[in-house]
Amino acid sequence: MSRTEFAEFLIARRAALQPEDVGLPSGRRRRTPGLRREEVAALAGVSADYLARLEQGRDSNPSMAVLAAIADALRLNEIEKHHFGKLALGLEQKAKCPSAGQAGEQVSETIQAVVDALQPTPAFVLGRWLNLLHGNPSFRDFAEPLGMFEEEAHGNFAIYVFAHPTARKVFLNWDAVADMAATALRAAATRFPDDQAVQAVVTVLTRHPEFEQRWREHRLTDFRTLVLKIQHPLRGEVEVEVETLDPAADQTVAIWLVDRRQARTPGLRLVNE
Repeated sequence: MSRTEFAEFLIARRAALQPEDVGLPSGRRRRTPGLRREEVAALAGVSADYLARLEQGRDSNPSMAVLAAIADALRLNEIEKHHFGKLALGLEQKAKCPSAGQAGEQVSETIQAVVDALQPTPAFVLGRWLNLLHGNPSFRDFAEPLGMFEEEAHGNFAIYVFAHPTARKVFLNWDAVADMAATALRAAATRFPDDQAVQAVVTVLTRHPEFEQRWREHRLTDFRTLVLKIQHPLRGEVEVEVETLDPAADQTVAIWLVDRRQARTPGLRLVNE
């Protein structure tokens, strides 16, 4: 497993819990936020020394029973349990993931034809670190006034969300969009730990406090379903529904159908290719 990330996740989730979250008395003021290691160990039915070894990356073979007990003790939700399981099972290891090396940014002619054939519905292709690889004219017409193709965005959706000066005004539900982008990058970094391009994007984004906090806390959300509430400079307030499959390939085809209230059909659908 990725010992560093696994250990960081354990520590971050322990720090995010308060005694009252798990039915313990708050007691006196604590020196550090969150639960003590001894408290989590007691809730999970393991020794504090063993939990310390996990948090320090000195034990790389916890049993499924222990993992389940720790997940319950940390009150992980289903999304967090899924991520925790991938870390513990070592699914991000290159040896177990043949495609864990550098991603190909070249969009195949077939995928380009699919995206272009969806015209006039906005459609585009995202790379594994949320870089914009290809889009049809309708997507460019919709996204260009938002500033997605300006220099500050560096051709990357996550950088646009956190670094572009107008992104907070564009997305009326910016916090939810930011959680989605950070979670998608976390999934990519976990699955492809040897991809330096993913790490480069994360390094750039950690200069922004909103991203750095989400990354440090290992904050996760369900980025497969979301409604983007957009204040468009030409179209006014519009909604785009989001549906995604768990990314498992280098490239993702995205379709934007604007404002389901008017169209009465599914909004944004991400389909792995």
